[in-house]
Amino acid sequence: MEHLKKRADFLRAARGVRSVEGAITLETCPTPEPDALQGRLRIGFTASKKIGNAVARNRAKRRLRAAASQLLPLLGRERHDYVLVARGTTVARPFPALLSDITTALKAAHKKLDAQAGDV
Repeated sequence: MEHLKKRADFLRAARGVRSVEGAITLETCPTPEPDALQGRLRIGFTASKKIGNAVARNRAKRRLRAAASQLLPLLGRERHDYVLVARGTTVARPFPALLSDITTALKAAHKKLDAQAGDV
């Protein structure tokens, strides 16, 4: 897994497929060709000021990173970018429920991506 660092990458994912589930929002899109590497996926994390102060935002992103490190190697697709966006309940959500939210969001996003690929 590689981390997204450029704002343009986050904006591209925001224009892609979005799936909202429980305490997270998942945005995903295929990795652009120059950056796409075999067997690699890219991940980014974000938490706006709506989440709370810096301590709350950092805690939310840490929880998202921990959950993503467990799930994305198993459920993520190579050559795709994923952005996990924290929501207001991310900090207080029990960790198993957070894992379930991400799993459900990933499955829904992949289903939408497959439907889009079928339409093209």
